[in-house]
Amino acid sequence: MDQRLNYNLPLPRDVNSILKEEFFMIEHVGADLLKNITEPMKFSANTWIFVRSGKCRAAISLVEHEISGPTFVSVPPSHIMIPRDFDEDFDAAFMVFSSQFYHTLSMSLDNTGISELMVRHPVVKIPEGVEEEVENSLKHIRKVLNNSENPYGTQAVMGEVMAMLYGSLYKCYDPYRGEDTGKTGRMVAKFRTLAQSYYKTERGLEFYASKIGVTPKYLSRTVKAQTGYTATEWLERFVILEAKVLLKSTNMTIQQIAEELNFQSQSLFGKYFKSNTGISPREFRNS
Repeated sequence: MDQRLNYNLPLPRDVNSILKEEFFMIEHVGADLLKNITEPMKFSANTWIFVRSGKCRAAISLVEHEISGPTFVSVPPSHIMIPRDFDEDFDAAFMVFSSQFYHTLSMSLDNTGISELMVRHPVVKIPEGVEEEVENSLKHIRKVLNNSENPYGTQAVMGEVMAMLYGSLYKCYDPYRGEDTGKTGRMVAKFRTLAQSYYKTERGLEFYASKIGVTPKYLSRTVKAQTGYTATEWLERFVILEAKVLLKSTNMTIQQIAEELNFQSQSLFGKYFKSNTGISPREFRNS
């Protein structure tokens, strides 16, 4: 099994190939590897990160987090992470799931409320005593992955992941069960979820306000009060962050990036990018 760290892993949907590509795990990722990452990382698949030791800071979908081990981090596909400031003793395990694998897993998650908690709390502390349970689960999963002769490898890996989730990981979310985020908090959370999904094609507040059932003015004012940014500013930040990822991590031309982000022309994209960053897309790519 390929054990390179690849944060943009193009995993197939064929569940029968899980032991080759659909499930990916690397058990020790240290500061020496991660500290050289200076650009935003876009995850193309659901990723779970188990931070064993050390500290770092990371922005996940533009929200800043202080992370120190032991901590569990869940990053959904299409979300962007900007990691920085790693301690020398930083150590983490990564698990990456294909869309088909995680879809099967999430059908079980949706009945528990854990899935929603993962979205609201992508970074949670691993409680005392649970860390050892997680480590034992990782060992069991590695044992299954190493057994290439098992004709039921797919089911075995799925079973081990579910056992870890329902046997120990669920305890990470105990402090958040029953929390009441309030009406405005839920509205802002819904806006950010919608913005994360539609920012490439919908940059007008009317679209989001109609989806939520409020006026554009009320939406913008409430989002500003809750987050410090207006709704329009959130959309701009998502667009610019995606543009930076495409400029730095792909070979797409600036014209192609403009089309990907639904700008009518490269010129309009260039003006938009420069008004938000102070430099042109080409200058950013060459910096």
